Amino acid sequence: MKILKFILSLLASTFFLASCESDTSETDKEYPVIDNAFPNAFPIQCSEIKRGQKITFRARFSDNAELGSYSLDIHHNFDHHTHSTEVNNCIADAVKKPVNPMLYINSATIPSGQKTYEAIQEINIPSDIDLGDYHFMIRLTDKEGWQTIKGLSIKIIE
Repeated sequence: MKILKFILSLLASTFFLASCESDTSETDKEYPVIDNAFPNAFPIQCSEIKRGQKITFRARFSDNAELGSYSLDIHHNFDHHTHSTEVNNCIADAVKKPVNPMLYINSATIPSGQKTYEAIQEINIPSDIDLGDYHFMIRLTDKEGWQTIKGLSIKIIE
């Protein structure tokens, strides 16, 4: 009987210790990085874009663990609201009511396993939209769900 109790307690101890396996992986607590301060990056703060043309968005993304996705959002700033994450301000037009403003929203998944990625995306700027002040928002999310936002002020011109 003593041998049976010993074997049962030994088995119970083994199962207990096996279930207490420590987690040595680190939790990702860092935000991903949006870089638009390199040659050919576009747009940058205060960029002017001609109506009716095609532009090429270029930015570099990085993360300490793994990137996830990004989205782009272009919308009017005729009422002078702010999303800017930049230090310098642009010269703004007078406040006005939108008639036919541009609205562009697009999301893209970054290929799995990437810690760095150069995003390149062509965007058509319609020829019949309102001219003036717009925001160009870049949202970058890593695999853990951390998000970085870069808000740029741009101007659409004739």
